[in-house]
Amino acid sequence: MALRSLRQRLPGDPQFGDPLSTAGERTLAYLASGVVALQPEERESLVSELSLTGLQMWQRLSEATGRGRGDVDLALLYADIVGFSSMTLAAGDDVATELIRTVYASADAIVERHGGRIVRRMGDGAIATFVSAQAATYAALECQEVVDQLDVAGVRPRIRAGVHWGRPRRLGGEYVGVDIGIVAAVGEGARPGQVLVSSAALNQLDPAFHDLRIGRRKRLRSPEVPPALQVAVVRRGD
Repeated sequence: MALRSLRQRLPGDPQFGDPLSTAGERTLAYLASGVVALQPEERESLVSELSLTGLQMWQRLSEATGRGRGDVDLALLYADIVGFSSMTLAAGDDVATELIRTVYASADAIVERHGGRIVRRMGDGAIATFVSAQAATYAALECQEVVDQLDVAGVRPRIRAGVHWGRPRRLGGEYVGVDIGIVAAVGEGARPGQVLVSSAALNQLDPAFHDLRIGRRKRLRSPEVPPALQVAVVRRGD
């Protein structure tokens, strides 16, 4: 009964196993493995949504249990479609669904080409992991360039993206923990058409690559990130 209830609460396509769904069997297994460790009153709030709020909840839970970070350094990329809710209201569910599928299809190919892997989908957004901050940054920039050219039934999507370097904790086929919450906050802090990169990721960029323009570092004002964390806008050079 409990898993049936969780399954009904998951967003995305109702048919599990759809590769472009925010749910699926892997996500269900991930939820089940995490939920069993929680008190009953905590379970309801944990699975209420798989969105930025859900990521923030995972971050706090990880910190509280001392399991906020894993053992392997990875670059993390968070990206989402700006104003997707408004687009859905204006264009309708069919166009919104096709828009997500089109954006995901383009982004997935780019992430794979740069050696990355999508590890979580959240409706209009996703998180991917890479072995280098350089690869994650180039993937984010290319995703924006490609998505800017898309047109789905007259709707022109724009995305915002964030890149961070950290040690997410692996749980089954998913990643959770403090750095997942941080990269989501960095991505949410970007403006439409921007790639915002955390200071931890900026420190990993190879200075030999001169085709990137890095803006001035500034503090990201968010309760979800450490006070000392800074971010900068990264663009391709002229």
